[in-house]
Amino acid sequence: MQLALVIYKYFPYGGLQRDMARIGGELTSRGHSVRIYCMSWQGESLPGADIRVLKPSGFRSGARNTHFQQRLKQALAAEPVDGVIGFNKMSGLDVYFAGDPCFQAQADARRSLYKRGGRYKHFAAAEQAVFAPGSATRTLLLTSRQGEEFQQHYNTPDSALYVLPPGVDRSRCAPEDGLALVERRKRKRAELGLAEHELTLLLVGSGYRTKGLDRAITALAELAREQPGVQARLLVVGQDKQRQFQRAAQREGVGKQVQFLGGRDDIPDLLLAADILLHPARAEAAGVVLLEAVVAGLPVVTTAVCGYAPHVRAARAGFVLDEPFSQADLNRAVMRCIDGVFRADCRESALLYARQNDLYSLPQAAATQIEQWLSQP
Repeated sequence: MQLALVIYKYFPYGGLQRDMARIGGELTSRGHSVRIYCMSWQGESLPGADIRVLKPSGFRSGARNTHFQQRLKQALAAEPVDGVIGFNKMSGLDVYFAGDPCFQAQADARRSLYKRGGRYKHFAAAEQAVFAPGSATRTLLLTSRQGEEFQQHYNTPDSALYVLPPGVDRSRCAPEDGLALVERRKRKRAELGLAEHELTLLLVGSGYRTKGLDRAITALAELAREQPGVQARLLVVGQDKQRQFQRAAQREGVGKQVQFLGGRDDIPDLLLAADILLHPARAEAAGVVLLEAVVAGLPVVTTAVCGYAPHVRAARAGFVLDEPFSQADLNRAVMRCIDGVFRADCRESALLYARQNDLYSLPQAAATQIEQWLSQP
């Protein structure tokens, strides 16, 4: 089949972008022709994929998205395909990969004035085009909770929804050779300038506010106040604007303890080098980094809004903070993780869970379901 994959922006360190790349790679390996349409592309090309950048005009995101969709429609009319798979919500999709939470649910939680703006109208219409009962689009979900939320707002039929297994890249798994693990951890910590007993917190994700970086900084500051004898550092990995968070860290008195590493390819070694993964997110459809930590044996502190948080709880791999969010609860969870015995228990439970459960087959399952849906008359 000739397939079109559509994503607004591609950069190599985004979770949604990595899912698209891996699904595209799986489809290509099965003999399908893959054409990718996007507004912008950062990083290397994907093997076997034909990448088409359609640059839109407009200053606001809604206007740019609309112009991109117009150009996409024209491009597909000129060069038709057998199926259009979207990684952002928009009209005209055959399949949508639901990497984001329900927009309408988030909008309902905001002040009513928000719904009068153009941004709300644009994104609400895009979601309606995908999930309304009359839509021909079928959706690949990351969690069953996503499906329940979309059905609550749109009455989407069950037949239009399919829940995928998680898709952790096996490169994130802790090595079975204990000596190799210790050596990789020591080497990466030395590279980062981490002291032997320095408690290392890791936050991974692009979109710092959404991922809760401000909450993590506050927790680090509380740890410094309550346990001044504990040497601790927060490593921040991902692409986003840093300045306001650097200032926040300085105000909290931990400016020198927060280190921004940018987007990186060495996540497997960072997971081994760290002592805790902090992911106090405000919104997260899934959060594959939670499972990456589990398979690496890294204790996790996260929030219940994350779609994959139930795996952390089932694995007994750390703390899942209940909603509504409490900074005090986060502070206490981080404080508890000072205990090396507790972290070791979390590690053993996490690695056992990783061996006993399928946390890896998302790209294969997604490709199979896309083939089945698109082959139906």
